[in-house]
Amino acid sequence: MTVMDDFEKMNWHDNHIHNFHIREGDDEWSGILELDIDYIIEWQKTDNKSFNFVVCPATLSFFGVTDLAVSIDYAKATARVQPMMIYDIQREVKNFPNGYSTYIWNIELGWPSNGFISFSANEFTQVLRGKPKVSGSQYLLPAERQVALHLTHHSIGTPNGAP
Repeated sequence: MTVMDDFEKMNWHDNHIHNFHIREGDDEWSGILELDIDYIIEWQKTDNKSFNFVVCPATLSFFGVTDLAVSIDYAKATARVQPMMIYDIQREVKNFPNGYSTYIWNIELGWPSNGFISFSANEFTQVLRGKPKVSGSQYLLPAERQVALHLTHHSIGTPNGAP
Protein backbone atom coordinates (compact mmCIF):
# COMPACT_ATOMS: atom_id res chain seq x y z
CA MET A 1 0.00 0.00 0.00
CA THR A 2 1.17 3.51 -0.80
CA VAL A 3 0.41 6.31 1.64
CA MET A 4 0.83 10.07 2.01
CA ASP A 5 4.57 9.97 2.71
CA ASP A 6 5.17 8.28 -0.67
CA PHE A 7 3.57 11.03 -2.78
CA GLU A 8 6.86 12.58 -3.94
CA LYS A 9 8.09 9.16 -5.13
CA MET A 10 4.95 8.43 -7.17
CA ASN A 11 4.40 9.04 -10.88
CA TRP A 12 0.95 8.64 -12.43
CA HIS A 13 1.84 9.98 -15.89
CA ASP A 14 -0.02 7.99 -18.58
CA ASN A 15 -1.88 5.84 -16.02
CA HIS A 16 -5.33 4.95 -17.35
CA ILE A 17 -8.46 5.51 -15.25
CA HIS A 18 -11.06 2.81 -15.88
CA ASN A 19 -13.57 3.95 -13.29
CA PHE A 20 -14.12 6.48 -10.57
CA HIS A 21 -16.42 6.17 -7.62
CA ILE A 22 -17.60 8.67 -5.02
CA ARG A 23 -18.59 7.32 -1.60
CA GLU A 24 -19.89 8.94 1.55
CA GLY A 25 -17.25 9.68 4.14
CA ASP A 26 -17.41 8.96 7.84
CA ASP A 27 -18.52 12.50 8.60
CA GLU A 28 -21.43 14.55 7.28
CA TRP A 29 -19.48 16.86 4.99
CA SER A 30 -16.79 14.94 3.06
CA GLY A 31 -16.49 11.89 0.88
CA ILE A 32 -14.10 9.34 -0.54
CA LEU A 33 -12.98 9.41 -4.18
CA GLU A 34 -11.74 6.09 -5.59
CA LEU A 35 -10.02 5.75 -8.95
CA ASP A 36 -9.59 2.35 -10.60
CA ILE A 37 -6.31 2.76 -12.48
CA ASP A 38 -3.65 0.80 -14.33
CA TYR A 39 -0.59 1.91 -12.36
CA ILE A 40 2.67 1.94 -14.34
CA ILE A 41 5.24 0.65 -11.88
CA GLU A 42 8.17 0.85 -14.28
CA TRP A 43 9.04 2.04 -17.78
CA GLN A 44 11.55 -0.41 -19.32
CA LYS A 45 13.55 0.73 -22.33
CA THR A 46 13.97 -2.07 -24.89
CA ASP A 47 16.87 -2.75 -27.24
CA ASN A 48 14.94 -1.25 -30.17
CA LYS A 49 14.54 2.07 -28.28
CA SER A 50 10.84 1.56 -27.49
CA PHE A 51 9.38 0.81 -24.07
CA ASN A 52 7.73 -2.00 -22.20
CA PHE A 53 5.74 -1.18 -19.09
CA VAL A 54 5.29 -3.03 -15.81
CA VAL A 55 1.59 -2.38 -15.09
CA CYS A 56 -0.71 -3.42 -12.26
CA PRO A 57 -4.39 -2.68 -11.51
CA ALA A 58 -4.64 -0.37 -8.49
CA THR A 59 -7.15 1.58 -6.44
CA LEU A 60 -6.12 5.18 -5.79
CA SER A 61 -8.29 6.56 -2.95
CA PHE A 62 -8.61 10.06 -1.53
CA PHE A 63 -10.19 10.66 1.89
CA GLY A 64 -11.92 13.70 3.35
CA VAL A 65 -12.83 14.91 -0.16
CA THR A 66 -14.61 18.26 -0.52
CA ASP A 67 -14.91 20.88 -3.27
CA LEU A 68 -14.90 18.24 -6.02
CA ALA A 69 -14.87 19.56 -9.61
CA VAL A 70 -14.72 17.27 -12.64
CA SER A 71 -14.31 18.33 -16.28
CA ILE A 72 -14.24 15.54 -18.85
CA ASP A 73 -15.32 16.40 -22.38
CA TYR A 74 -15.45 13.49 -24.80
CA ALA A 75 -17.54 15.55 -27.24
CA LYS A 76 -14.44 17.44 -28.39
CA ALA A 77 -12.27 14.32 -28.45
CA THR A 78 -10.86 13.07 -31.74
CA ALA A 79 -11.41 9.37 -30.99
CA ARG A 80 -13.86 7.03 -29.32
CA VAL A 81 -14.75 7.05 -25.65
CA GLN A 82 -12.10 5.06 -23.85
CA PRO A 83 -10.48 5.13 -20.41
CA MET A 84 -9.23 8.52 -19.26
CA MET A 85 -5.47 8.96 -18.95
CA ILE A 86 -3.67 10.89 -16.22
CA TYR A 87 -1.11 13.46 -17.33
CA ASP A 88 -0.08 14.59 -13.84
CA ILE A 89 -1.24 14.73 -10.22
CA GLN A 90 -0.29 17.78 -8.19
CA ARG A 91 -1.08 18.80 -4.66
CA GLU A 92 -0.49 21.85 -2.52
CA VAL A 93 -1.03 22.48 1.16
CA LYS A 94 -3.95 24.70 2.16
CA ASN A 95 -3.77 26.17 5.66
CA PHE A 96 -6.79 27.65 7.41
CA PRO A 97 -6.73 30.42 10.07
CA ASN A 98 -7.98 27.96 12.72
CA GLY A 99 -4.87 25.79 12.26
CA TYR A 100 -6.52 23.08 10.14
CA SER A 101 -4.67 22.14 6.96
CA THR A 102 -5.51 19.96 3.98
CA TYR A 103 -4.33 19.47 0.41
CA ILE A 104 -5.72 20.88 -2.81
CA TRP A 105 -5.37 18.14 -5.44
CA ASN A 106 -5.43 18.54 -9.22
CA ILE A 107 -5.48 15.51 -11.50
CA GLU A 108 -4.74 16.80 -14.99
CA LEU A 109 -5.92 14.45 -17.74
CA GLY A 110 -3.91 13.76 -20.89
CA TRP A 111 -6.98 12.11 -22.39
CA PRO A 112 -9.46 13.53 -23.08
CA SER A 113 -7.39 16.66 -23.41
CA ASN A 114 -8.05 19.65 -21.16
CA GLY A 115 -9.86 17.45 -18.62
CA PHE A 116 -9.28 17.53 -14.89
CA ILE A 117 -10.45 16.31 -11.51
CA SER A 118 -9.79 18.75 -8.66
CA PHE A 119 -10.73 18.61 -4.98
CA SER A 120 -9.56 19.05 -1.42
CA ALA A 121 -8.58 15.95 0.55
CA ASN A 122 -6.47 15.33 3.59
CA GLU A 123 -4.98 11.97 2.64
CA PHE A 124 -4.66 9.28 -0.03
CA THR A 125 -3.76 5.61 -0.36
CA GLN A 126 -2.99 3.41 -3.32
CA VAL A 127 -3.40 -0.35 -3.24
CA LEU A 128 -2.15 -2.68 -5.98
CA ARG A 129 -4.82 -5.30 -6.72
CA GLY A 130 -2.96 -8.03 -8.53
CA LYS A 131 0.33 -9.16 -9.95
CA PRO A 132 2.23 -6.70 -12.14
CA LYS A 133 2.37 -7.59 -15.83
CA VAL A 134 4.91 -6.59 -18.46
CA SER A 135 3.08 -5.01 -21.38
CA GLY A 136 3.96 -3.27 -24.63
CA SER A 137 1.27 -0.70 -23.81
CA GLN A 138 0.70 1.63 -20.87
CA TYR A 139 -2.55 -0.06 -19.88
CA LEU A 140 -4.00 -3.51 -19.41
CA LEU A 141 -6.71 -4.99 -21.57
CA PRO A 142 -9.88 -6.07 -19.74
CA ALA A 143 -8.85 -9.74 -19.97
CA GLU A 144 -5.42 -8.89 -18.52
CA ARG A 145 -6.90 -7.04 -15.55
CA GLN A 146 -8.56 -10.28 -14.26
CA VAL A 147 -9.45 -8.72 -10.94
CA ALA A 148 -12.86 -8.62 -9.30
CA LEU A 149 -13.38 -4.87 -9.03
CA HIS A 150 -15.49 -3.67 -6.16
CA LEU A 151 -15.80 -0.41 -8.11
CA THR A 152 -17.70 -2.04 -10.97
CA HIS A 153 -19.92 -4.53 -9.20
CA HIS A 154 -22.90 -3.30 -11.24
CA SER A 155 -21.27 -4.35 -14.52
CA ILE A 156 -20.76 -8.03 -13.74
CA GLY A 157 -22.05 -10.13 -16.60
CA THR A 158 -22.48 -7.24 -19.02
CA PRO A 159 -20.09 -6.14 -21.76
CA ASN A 160 -18.13 -2.98 -20.95
CA GLY A 161 -20.40 -2.12 -18.02
CA ALA A 162 -23.54 -1.87 -20.15
CA PRO A 163 -26.80 -2.04 -18.17
